[in-house]
Amino acid sequence: MNKYILNEENKQNLLNNLLKRSTSNYPEYEKKVALICEDVKERKDEALFEYTLKYDKYALNKDNIRVTEAEVEEAVKNLDPELYAIMQEAFNNIKTYHEKQVRNSFFDTTEDGTFLGQRIMPIETVGVYVPGGKAAYPSSTLMNIVPALVAGCKRIVMATPCNSEGKVSDTTLAAAKICGINEIYKIGGAQAIASLAFGTETVPKVSKIVGPGNIFVALAKRYVYGHVSIDSIAGPSEILVLADETANPKFVAADLMSQCEHDEMASGILITTSEELANDVEKYVEEFLKDAPRKEILEKSLDKFGFILVAKDIKEAVDAVNDIASEHLEILTKNPLETMGMVKNAGAIFLGEYSSEPLGDYFAGPNHVLPTNGTAKFFSPLSVDDFIKKSSVICFSKDALEKCHTKIEKFAKSEGLYAHSKSIEVRFEK
Repeated sequence: MNKYILNEENKQNLLNNLLKRSTSNYPEYEKKVALICEDVKERKDEALFEYTLKYDKYALNKDNIRVTEAEVEEAVKNLDPELYAIMQEAFNNIKTYHEKQVRNSFFDTTEDGTFLGQRIMPIETVGVYVPGGKAAYPSSTLMNIVPALVAGCKRIVMATPCNSEGKVSDTTLAAAKICGINEIYKIGGAQAIASLAFGTETVPKVSKIVGPGNIFVALAKRYVYGHVSIDSIAGPSEILVLADETANPKFVAADLMSQCEHDEMASGILITTSEELANDVEKYVEEFLKDAPRKEILEKSLDKFGFILVAKDIKEAVDAVNDIASEHLEILTKNPLETMGMVKNAGAIFLGEYSSEPLGDYFAGPNHVLPTNGTAKFFSPLSVDDFIKKSSVICFSKDALEKCHTKIEKFAKSEGLYAHSKSIEVRFEK
């Protein structure tokens, strides 16, 4: 890991280094993704099937593109029953948490005849992308689908890549089964995103696409934005641990590595007011690396994007935390709640030494789809709000409009929009 004394120069170097992981820094892939998306838009199934054969090595057609009920049941049967039960419990925790986010429509009336309000409705059709490729992520299946279920989305379509034999991960299908999702397509990559965005003969067009993926998926989501809505363009995973001298260095080291094992672009950062803790964490990281199954990935991640910054006091440390705006923030200080009061920017905040980040990834209930690459300054975790749309409702009686019509007319004319003014005036002409 890279260890520094925290100062403005080192902080800026760190921020610049983290920005290198942004999807904006992969122009060599953008043209390729654009061509795939346009090809699928133009040739639909024909192009989708060709790209699936090329990249996933499976001969897809209209008869085998959709996961069957028998395949889902086989997946559940193959799964460890204990794991299936754990996934069901996680589903319940996630659902209970997200049900607290539900918002209601509102309407206000006045005696003079105005009726104003906001109507909240679920997005009717959404597409959920679940990665397949090198690893299976049933937790992402749950986290992306549950808020859509709670919001009341009528049709939830799932896309996930299959292997060369046309098989989808058992754990992914089991998670979909728990969520009650049965419209699952064996498609992945940029071609899957394009299919959901534009529609093909076999894949329905959706109104919104959510879910993580590799650089091709991320760039495809960015490309189709505007044709459909998207959740966000997620970057590589990241964790920031804010700790003082009371933190357990062994816990800190393990927590940093929990995110860095995702891929070599993942980031693990420790900001601490204790140089002794910083040194001890370094030692434990080296010790844990010796027997780590994903040692090569961890080493590359920690070497490029692993940082330990020693701050002179907690204020300087928190200022850096707010500038970095990490996806995951663990607070391991003497009084975590008090420290949290100073924090402005973070995707998810974990308080205390028994609230390590994987608790949020799998089980606690809050969503693990979080803003990355500093976007926690203006983005929020995936929630029920991402699966609703709002309509303003306006109704005035003649008496109510009569009281303000001249004001509206004057306002419209000030903008040079005389037809706007006329639209009001005509209702009160003698």
